[in-house]
Amino acid sequence: MNLCRLFKLTALACCCHATLVLAGEEPDSSPDAGLRRIEHIVVIYAENRSFDNLYGLFPGANGIGRATPAQYLQTDHDGRILPRLPKVWNDKAGLLKGDLPNRPFRIDEPPFDLGLEVRTPDLVHRYYQNIEQINGGRLDRYAAVSDAGGLVMGYYDGATMPMWKHAREYVLADNFFQAAFGGSFLNHFWLICACTPYFSNAPSNLKVRLDSDGKLQRRRGSPASALHGSPKLHDHEITPDGYAVNTLQPPYPPSGNPRYADPHGLPLPAQTFRTIGDTLSDKGITWAWYAGAWNAALADDLQDPGVRRTVIYGSTPGKPSLQPHHQPFNYFARFAPGSPDREKHLKDGAEFVAAIESGKLPQVAFYKPESSLNEHPGYADVLSGDEHIAELIARLKAGPQWDKIAIVVTYDENGGFWDHVAPPTGAGWSDRWGPGTRVPAIIISPFAKRGFVDSTPYDTTSILKFITRRFGLEPLPGVRQKAGDLLGAFDFGKR
Repeated sequence: MNLCRLFKLTALACCCHATLVLAGEEPDSSPDAGLRRIEHIVVIYAENRSFDNLYGLFPGANGIGRATPAQYLQTDHDGRILPRLPKVWNDKAGLLKGDLPNRPFRIDEPPFDLGLEVRTPDLVHRYYQNIEQINGGRLDRYAAVSDAGGLVMGYYDGATMPMWKHAREYVLADNFFQAAFGGSFLNHFWLICACTPYFSNAPSNLKVRLDSDGKLQRRRGSPASALHGSPKLHDHEITPDGYAVNTLQPPYPPSGNPRYADPHGLPLPAQTFRTIGDTLSDKGITWAWYAGAWNAALADDLQDPGVRRTVIYGSTPGKPSLQPHHQPFNYFARFAPGSPDREKHLKDGAEFVAAIESGKLPQVAFYKPESSLNEHPGYADVLSGDEHIAELIARLKAGPQWDKIAIVVTYDENGGFWDHVAPPTGAGWSDRWGPGTRVPAIIISPFAKRGFVDSTPYDTTSILKFITRRFGLEPLPGVRQKAGDLLGAFDFGKR
């Protein structure tokens, strides 16, 4: 071979080799490199279940079997251990059961024998009550401060739930906490903005009355012992300094517009905090909030004010129903009726299903089931909602975007049910607003670990951290510094 030609070929090979080495010399093996393989994040937000209530018997998780008497024995208002749980009762249902031992019990076994398909009474799940129930991490006032007596200590064997099977296949987070104390209203705000809404010049009749310890004042005639009935409290929607912590209606339809009938109280003024929607839009990331029965509720609200509403807070079996206080973006001025952002980002649940099947999901999608399918005690059962979410998971797995997706299924708050794990405290974790009780969270993805229980400390703001990190967004100031970012649930090296 001509030496000159050999030299050229050798040089070319060396050059190509050098190029290959340079291109792969320092491969990007950082977590963010794997994270970029996720192109779509879906958040499904169910209702009102503590971790122990549904997943307390999950194999390998920190469940009921690890609860000690110090964590489950309930005390009376005076701090003494109750000789038995208060009678399980409800204002609407009446007495259900008394004489229960002071310990957790199965709802789906005798003497209750109420399966996952049966609705139970609702339980109080409000801001100041949740703080008092947690009682500085002692977790011993759930029964005393409830309006449903010992029902707070009830739990299920969830092994027959379809979502349990997904938790077995993928990742169950057993150290995930609701971001804020209390109920759905406040925790939906924390899901999208890590913020607590403010009501300047709120009427005094909407403000709570607190005692010297910062607890709700007892009304005259409030029982001295939880064994004699639930406490009577000076409870309302607004803190003494103007923050809205319990349910107020949105300023816009469905439900809140003053033009229409609003039997549920004075609307909250439009909020202007920055939300995850703002930070996503600023980066040009596509996103949407999908809500079951959204379009039906809007039509319901546009009826003559004298017509009874059947979808908004509806309770007719088999009919669509929507809880307006579960629609957090509807509280923000940026999404007022007539705004381009409202039409672009607030959508009906049917559009979510269509987007799944057509492969047109936005980069970030939030989904809120309609009332009958959200698992909320009182007006929904567990099984119907769990089956609905599992059906959506099946659609997502069969859809054209499955190989690039991460799904987070969690619950807004505990719904008043006890849990044996105290929420984290300390700098970078706890603040005035939370975190509150532990709730279930399941992470499903082609990139998720398999058959894994993730015990990393998370709260609802971890979802915001995950979205923010994936898309390089401006961090929201309320997100808790020490909360994990969900990356502990993933293994990007296996694909």
